[in-house]
Amino acid sequence: MTLLLLEALGALVLLVFIVWWTMFSGRKGGELPEELERQKLEQPPGKDKPEDR
Repeated sequence: MTLLLLEALGALVLLVFIVWWTMFSGRKGGELPEELERQKLEQPPGKDKPEDR
């Protein structure tokens, strides 16, 4: 019975670790604002920044 409880506890700890890892392993500054993401998608390939001219 003790072994079964230890196994269940181990599975729970693993589940919590996986959820924590996926929640906090994104970008350091968080998600980009929607406007910046939209501008990135509209840029032609090979350009990093939109031109201000």
